[in-house]
Amino acid sequence: MPAAREALLDAALSALSSLPWATVRMIDVASAAGVSRQTLYNEFGSKDGLARALVRRAADGYLAGVERALESPGGTGDRLAATAAWTVRAARTNTLVRALLTGCWGERLPRPASLSGPPSSPVPAQRRADAGPPTPVELLGLVRDRAVAALDGGRPPHDPALAVTCEIALRLALSYAVAASSVPTDAAPLVREVVERWPAG
Repeated sequence: MPAAREALLDAALSALSSLPWATVRMIDVASAAGVSRQTLYNEFGSKDGLARALVRRAADGYLAGVERALESPGGTGDRLAATAAWTVRAARTNTLVRALLTGCWGERLPRPASLSGPPSSPVPAQRRADAGPPTPVELLGLVRDRAVAALDGGRPPHDPALAVTCEIALRLALSYAVAASSVPTDAAPLVREVVERWPAG
């Protein structure tokens, strides 16, 4: 039930705008989504399953935005600048993306329990979310690798210097997301300048 699943995730995200995750009730999420509580449990298995799916959707949405940014016109500097701008914007507008990128989970957020081993839930949607969200290091690695593939024609072996350039650009973007009040609001110009000065750029 894709429509019910998205409605439930939207309802859970909406609840987070006014309540800490610990006080969000499954029955209220189901009611706000217009489905039964049993439908919610059938889809996610548990409140932690709902949390994992909610955070996974935030991660997937961020990565989809990275893909779009990497398709921007221009050279390496322009495309990494677009990726940096998207990273900062996503971190500032979505608290779940910010937590994913920084590892800073406040008590208001649904930090899913860490899981190890293969997925075990009989609930299909739960199995999809069982792996949990990536750590900040894993997420940075995913973005770096996607950037390298997009900028290097997608065929290995990739230029090691390009991987370093991509990582530097991403870490600059993260610094803007974390220290937003003490730096200019736009990371793109600095990223573009650094990339243009770096040998792989």
